Amino acid sequence: MERVCIYPKDVQIVTGKSERWGREVIKKIKSHFSKQPHQLVSIDEFCQYTGLSVNTVIEKLRA
Repeated sequence: MERVCIYPKDVQIVTGKSERWGREVIKKIKSHFSKQPHQLVSIDEFCQYTGLSVNTVIEKLRA
């Protein structure tokens, strides 16, 4: 079963930056997509925002 949501720790794994930086990215993505604070960010939204391919991100998270 594949995951749909991305969390700050996942952003850290994919980018190599800190988890704190991952929280900021998630916050910016929520603002960009006009999401409410309680709503989750999907891997697709993360990829649209960062310009990374979905396959690359999913592959990195599986490793």
